[in-house]
Order: sequence, then C-alpha cells, then structure tokens
Amino acid sequence: MKALGRVLMVQGTASSAGKSLLVTGLCRLLRQEGLRVAPFKAQNMSNNSYVTLMGEELGRAQVEQAYAAGIEPDVRMNPVLLKPEADHRSQVVVMGRPAFRLEGDRFQSRKADLWPVVTGALDSLRAEYDVVVMEGAGSPAEINLRAGDIVNMAVARYAAAPVLLAGDIDRGGVFAHLYGTLALLEPEERRLVRGLVINKFRGDRALLDPGLAMIKELTGVPVLAVVPWLRDLRIAAEDAAAIEHDSIRGSGSLDVAVVRFPHISNFDDVDPLAAEPDVRVRFVTTAEELGDPHLLILPGTKATVADVLWMRERGLVAAVQHAAAHGTAVLGICGGYQALGHQIRDPEGVESERCEIAGLGLLNVSTTFAAGKETHQVSGQLAGHAGLFAGCEGTAVKGYEIHMGRSVSPTDGALMTITSRSGAACAAADGALSLDGWTAGTYVHGLFHNDGLRRAMLANLAGHNGVAYTPGVSVDRDAEFDRLAAALRAEFELPALFQIIGLASGRTGGGGE
Repeated sequence: MKALGRVLMVQGTASSAGKSLLVTGLCRLLRQEGLRVAPFKAQNMSNNSYVTLMGEELGRAQVEQAYAAGIEPDVRMNPVLLKPEADHRSQVVVMGRPAFRLEGDRFQSRKADLWPVVTGALDSLRAEYDVVVMEGAGSPAEINLRAGDIVNMAVARYAAAPVLLAGDIDRGGVFAHLYGTLALLEPEERRLVRGLVINKFRGDRALLDPGLAMIKELTGVPVLAVVPWLRDLRIAAEDAAAIEHDSIRGSGSLDVAVVRFPHISNFDDVDPLAAEPDVRVRFVTTAEELGDPHLLILPGTKATVADVLWMRERGLVAAVQHAAAHGTAVLGICGGYQALGHQIRDPEGVESERCEIAGLGLLNVSTTFAAGKETHQVSGQLAGHAGLFAGCEGTAVKGYEIHMGRSVSPTDGALMTITSRSGAACAAADGALSLDGWTAGTYVHGLFHNDGLRRAMLANLAGHNGVAYTPGVSVDRDAEFDRLAAALRAEFELPALFQIIGLASGRTGGGGE
C-alpha cells in the first residue's frame, strides 16, 4: 500500500494573520521544488466561494492555493464550507453541496458528524500528493471551541502534522500573540509547533531582531521566517475582512463604487477593475460615501432580502435610484442582480422570513427563491449591444454561477446566452439589460475577468463620461504566485523547512515514508 504523503500545517494567532497567503506561497514554492502538492482547509467560513468543473462549491482561498500548486481545484481541499446568512445562521456546504442550515449555537453539536468527512478528504489527498499543505482557521487558542475543533489542532494531531504558527506584525502585538497562543495550547499541541512566522513586516529589520531572539528564548520555538508586506499582490482574498482595511483601490479617473453589503459574497469579481491603472474602486456603505460614480456595482450577497432592507435603512436605495436616473451606469451581479428588480419573493423561507419585498425597481425583473441551488462553471455569449455593452454582442464570456432563486423579466432583454453549464451544452438566457444599456444584471460571476469584455465596458464607460481610459496589462496570476513564492524562498531556509516536513530535499518526486 502506497504511503501517505507528507503534511505541513499553517495556523495563525488570529483571523487575517495571513495564513491563506502563506499556504498559497508554500504550495507554489514546493511545486517549484518538483513536488506534487495540494492545499487543504478542513472548515472554512466565507461567502467568497468558487465552483469546480464538477459544479461543487469550495472556498476561494483554496482555489487560489490549488492554482498556485498547478492543479485544478478539488472539493476535497475544503470539505466543509460555512456560508453566513445572518449573524447566527449559516448554510453548511459539505463536499461541495448544501447540506443543512444551522444556527451558530447548534453547529458545535454537528461537528462530530463532520469529522469523518474531514479526515476522509485529507486521507484521500495524501494518497495522491507528495505534500498536503493544510491551513487552520482563526486561532488554535480559542479555548472555548477546543472541544469541537475540526480545523486546527485536531487536524494537526490526526495527521501528526508539523505546524507553523503565523502572527501578523502589521496589527501590532505580534510577540504577545505568538507567546499567548503557545501558552494556551495543550502540551502535545505545543510540541507540534515547529516554527514561528512573522507576517506582513515592513520597517527596519534591525529593530525586530532582538525580539526574534527573545521569543525563541521564551518559547523554545524559532522564528523561521519574517515575510515582508507585499504591496499590490493580485491574489484573491479569502473573505470580506480584506476589504475592511482596503476599501479604496487604485487612483484612476474612472470611478467605480461597489456597495459593501453586510453579507457580501464573491467580492473578488471587481479585482480586475482595481488592477486597471485608470480605474479607482471604492467599497461604500452609506449614501454619502456613494457620491457620483461613473459605475455603481451591486455585488453578490448571501442574504439578498436582508441586504436590500439594509440599503433602504441607510438611504442607499434612494441614492442608487438617483444615481441611475442621472447617468451612472449600474451593474448587479447575482444577489445584486436580484436586488435591482421590482420584486423579491421567498414563499418557502429559503433565505428570509419575509415572504416578499420590493427591490430597487431599476430592472423589470422579479425573483423567486426556491430550495435548489445552482452551482456551475458557465460559458456564454453577450446579447447586450447598447450602453455599457455597446459593441459587445457575440463576445464570449466565461464565469460561474452560485445562486438560489430564479429571476425572470417580461420585457427587458437578456444580457447574455449561456451556452454551457457544467460542461453540458445549453441555450439559456441570463440576466437583463435596460433599453439604454446603462443598467444591467447577471447571475454570472467573473464577468470582469474576461479581458476583452472588461476593456470594452470600461471604454464605453469612459466615452460616456468624457474620461480618458487606456487598458492596462492583464494580471498574470502565475507571476503573482511566483512573486509570493520568491518572498518566502528568500526568508525560509529550505533545508530546515524540508526537514520539518520530513523530506530530505525538494525535487524528490516521491511521497513520504
């Protein structure tokens, strides 16, 4: 029987400590060393998700990590995904499919049922790859959650995995975070921690060096790497915490405002816009912040009804309607598309306790929620040929769908025709476009990742507003992964890293013993 592949786990002192990026960089570095490597995160909590070729849903971070490793995303890499719908309620996606909905205080009791799913997925990956780089969630020192742990030290113990503990120096107090986390671990858990990583460093390294020596003396665990702050790294973020600290991106003359819903999902849809040198992307939460943008985007949301009501309370509904009436282009994606319609119905309580609410009324669309969830990679062709989409008729589009609910319009034309869903040929209308072409909606995520379409839309927008626009260079995802890996390679001593993993060296082409 073939031996299972080696494992390495990255845990953090807190959420947003940089675990996902570290795993992404390590996956690319190990691949560069000739190893077959795969990522793994037992349980993720994020509304920023993606759909595999098989139509299965997993966290966006694991998708980026898979691409960094040079492999296709696989649902085994994130067997349990929690998608928050309210402060205390989440949809639970198990092995890529919606399994059940739970209130927060009941999830702990279901974790024992999910443990075999977690271990089965991990064992399956280890049987195929030389190394599996695992990611924890939040912090392993959440002592109130230790009994039901299925993502941090429980996974490390199960796999006998060496652990790298990462702390974020940018938020301050990194040595206290590292020391306190280690102090709260059980003795057998502390023994698994083989090295510390200080993340997001910027400043004078000489001022940091005394602390590195002291933390090793205090804990007995060495600092293996001090990873620098990498500016403008174009790698999709795991969850919406990223935009809390980066609410304005770029400084170009084309102004794009994105409504920052409380339950925002798949916000990386706008990343290609932010990478354009002539575009500024702003995430807004109030009518005052909205201002007078050239393009207003209502992005995806996991709770359309709740977020439309939130917009109404903040005066954003009236502000968006006013902006649309005075020349601002408006685009709704997925939940944002549903919000732009006249009516949103939920007779079965799929998403909300409200049976029906009025939408913004900018598209003649009505949406009805039902229990079935659509998750597909899709291909299609643009049908729209006016306004924002002038000259785009027939343009090929690739993207993905993740939605509950069906939207229909008796009058507005479709934005595109879907020609393939999950690899099966079809001819289905998607989205809606106003007569003048300046208000549109679609269920397809990834619209702006289509370079030709994005540039045409921005050129139309610039011409409409008398603003200059020169297309930027497309983001080279592989170059971004290589840049991240190079930063890690400069910090880690590779022989020591391979020793921790249990490999004699890189470029082995074989699994562990």
